[in-house]
Amino acid sequence: MTEREVRVDATTLRGLAHPLRVRILGLLREHGPATATTLAERLGQSTGATSYHLRILATYGFVVDDPERNVGRERWWKAAHRSTTVEINPAIAPPETEGYLRAVAAQYADRVERFLDELASLPPAWGDACTISDVPLRLTAEQAAQLNEEMFALLGRYRRDDPEAPQPEDTERVVVQFQILPFPRAEQ
Repeated sequence: MTEREVRVDATTLRGLAHPLRVRILGLLREHGPATATTLAERLGQSTGATSYHLRILATYGFVVDDPERNVGRERWWKAAHRSTTVEINPAIAPPETEGYLRAVAAQYADRVERFLDELASLPPAWGDACTISDVPLRLTAEQAAQLNEEMFALLGRYRRDDPEAPQPEDTERVVVQFQILPFPRAEQ
């Protein structure tokens, strides 16, 4: 069974601070276990590159071998956790934090592009269920932290996407992306 969440620190963040590793981990979480060859095909990479990055992810505990699927020399990998949490405090964040966050942001942008590519084939019932919106707010740091906490609490009330658990037939996979992005005013 895959653990729910991993909180990264300065040491483990080194294992994620590469765009290809973030993409590999995302695919394993979204589509379940895969081989280096399967991941290479999905990502347009060489098997050697995906194999190398899988080993790095394994060294830092983000992916694990899936022995139930291994056949002969074929090695299957799965995500060790369903999600990753990173402390974004600029005063104490390691330098790898920015690289990791940029890779995650690129993955989010790719996900929006995939959604837009498939928009025309979306069943009509889902038309009112999706949005790409932004809502500018004026908040204090404390209010933004409270909003963040409340958003996670709200999302926690819904069924998690877990490829290892049976899902009712009438459900579809939905991804909620949200960002709370402060843009402090420049000192005048």
